[in-house]
Amino acid sequence: MDDPRRYVAEFLGSLLLIFFGVGSAVFARVQGGVVVVALAFGFTMLALVYTMGPLSGSHINPAVTLGVLLSGKISPLGAVAYWIAQFAGATVAAFVIWALTRWGDVVDQTGALGTNGYGAHINLGGAAVLETVLTFLFVLVVLVVTGRGEHAAFAGVPIGLALAAAHLVGLTLDGTSVNPARSFGPALFEGGSALRQLWVFIVFPLLGGALAALVAPLILRPGAGGRGPAERVATPRP
Repeated sequence: MDDPRRYVAEFLGSLLLIFFGVGSAVFARVQGGVVVVALAFGFTMLALVYTMGPLSGSHINPAVTLGVLLSGKISPLGAVAYWIAQFAGATVAAFVIWALTRWGDVVDQTGALGTNGYGAHINLGGAAVLETVLTFLFVLVVLVVTGRGEHAAFAGVPIGLALAAAHLVGLTLDGTSVNPARSFGPALFEGGSALRQLWVFIVFPLLGGALAALVAPLILRPGAGGRGPAERVATPRP
């Protein structure tokens, strides 16, 4: 029987990643700058891989789940359940951040609740390419390092570093999504242009994840039997 704790883990992991990652931008972008925000995302992801990975695979990102689905390591029903948990967790996290800025006397240092957007520093086409490439890198790293048994014990390190690197590149351009749930939660409470532009930060991260799933088998050696966090937990088919 499928373990419902997997979905609780995806919900909680998404909540924590968005709260600490987006929260670092909303609460400390001015004092900390791009590096602090990037490291907040990367370190939180690293910690969650080791915390949630043995239970759910620590996808906590719909693009990663799509990559795992296309790799045949999770069922369509399981993927949908993961997506629901991820978006729900991101929404709760965004609500807490929004509540702190609205009722907790916290100043929003991004001026837009840490939402993603294009127009100021990059146009629509540029944001589409950027999100595809950044998400491709991140999901490719996830699929490859969790697909190699000899690297499973250290999977959190390259995954966290890849997420931090993506944010270092994209934060000043479009805020860096690489995670549709991360974009959805803040946009829901910010509204306006963030909500109108949201589709870009859902479609193109998913595209990047799908491309990574196509490329990953070319990098993994044939017959590799490794069962890293994503594969180990995602294999059961609810």
